Amino acid sequence: MHCHNFSPAPLTRRQMLAQAANGFGAVALAALMQDRAFAGSAAGVNPLAPKTPHFPARAKSVIFLYMDGGPSQVDTFDYKPLLEKHHGKNPREAIGKLEPTQFDNIGTVLKSPWAFKQHGEGGLWISDLFPWIAKTADDLCVIKSMVSKFPEHTSANYFLHTGSGLQGRPSMGAWTGYGLGSVNENLPGFIVLNGGLIPPGGLDCFNSGFLPAAYQGSVFKPADLPVANIRPLESDPARQRRKLDLIRSLDDASLDRYAGEEQIDSAIVNYETAYRMQSAVPELMSIDGESEATRSLYGLDADFENTRIFGRQCLIARRLVERGVRFVELTCPNGNGDRWDQHGRLVDGHTKNCLTVDQPIYALITDLKKRGLLDSTLLIWGGEFGRTPFAQGSDGRDHNPFGFTMWMAGGGVQGGMSYGETDDWGYKVVDRKVEIHDLHATMLHLLGIDHTRSTVRWSGRDMRLTDVHGHVLHDIFA
Repeated sequence: MHCHNFSPAPLTRRQMLAQAANGFGAVALAALMQDRAFAGSAAGVNPLAPKTPHFPARAKSVIFLYMDGGPSQVDTFDYKPLLEKHHGKNPREAIGKLEPTQFDNIGTVLKSPWAFKQHGEGGLWISDLFPWIAKTADDLCVIKSMVSKFPEHTSANYFLHTGSGLQGRPSMGAWTGYGLGSVNENLPGFIVLNGGLIPPGGLDCFNSGFLPAAYQGSVFKPADLPVANIRPLESDPARQRRKLDLIRSLDDASLDRYAGEEQIDSAIVNYETAYRMQSAVPELMSIDGESEATRSLYGLDADFENTRIFGRQCLIARRLVERGVRFVELTCPNGNGDRWDQHGRLVDGHTKNCLTVDQPIYALITDLKKRGLLDSTLLIWGGEFGRTPFAQGSDGRDHNPFGFTMWMAGGGVQGGMSYGETDDWGYKVVDRKVEIHDLHATMLHLLGIDHTRSTVRWSGRDMRLTDVHGHVLHDIFA
């Protein structure tokens, strides 16, 4: 018996890749199936089903009062008397080194045109721009040491909403729904009450990004019919139900072939939610059952139209959290000049903006408290950055990401306090700097979510709202 050695000719690189192609595909498939963005939920599982938080929550819902454009901290909640002393002086001589501004048109040091007074037991400094909100001073936690990484609106808006200055990441409202699900199957978990102005950055500020589409923000217009086609097209509800059941059966057939496919699961959830919204949304938006006293409290009878618009938004926001919606964002009405972005005509613009939101926000805080909802509802007020303590031209202020103010109320935060400080000019943070990532981490913590554990495997890494950053501000908790 002879033994023959078998020595095949070596494979070329092209031959090896051709013969091993299926093996490479299996490796890639195995990696994808470990990714919760592709394989994390079984077919037919509702992504909006309620989820258990990581630890006991202080808040159940968030209302984000978004002041698009950048309110001036030194004219609202951050009193700086040194500006009065040096008003009209060259800021490079009075303040020192200045950072580059968005528009290179630097005027003189500009004192606030409004007087400040202390309010509440905590003695919070609040300007005369907010006579109504000042009455709620003991409910406010004013964070004076916010900073942003971006000096222009679009990137700063993305950063504020998503934790990234780039387009396409999930919004904080989407992350809230991802972490907690929803307790109301008839309404979306994340709703944007659009007063008339979509911020720079557009709808991507409310995007679900790489999360399932069921978590994206649903934009409601300021009208009796806030969503297109919300009224049933069919006069016969049973017939409409049969149509929806047919669509679902076709989707179920697809699920047999593509089990766990995120897009199909989300499509089914969206069909069902849209069907139920046809009865839930008209009831939500109808305020006929609200008393005249409540309507007047929110400013629905105010002379200024924008007060009436924003007042209705705040009233609807209260009705939404009553119904269990997790995240509600309010954008400001149009017609106030250029949002809060007063590069000129500061007095005119900020006066109109404050007249728009002051009474409605006071009403929202007061009404939530009266109904026992303030403790379980976290209110966040603020914009994407602040303004400079010196003038742009003669009567405006430029963008300032180096130190600005936001405030929280309810939802487990301590009222009547301020946190952090800017310098004597209100220009740069000098004590307890708060990044946008810290704001997000704190918000999620109050909702019972550990921001380091709420992750999605995407593009080869575990992604989260706070990226690799974020510190919870435990010192502001009640």
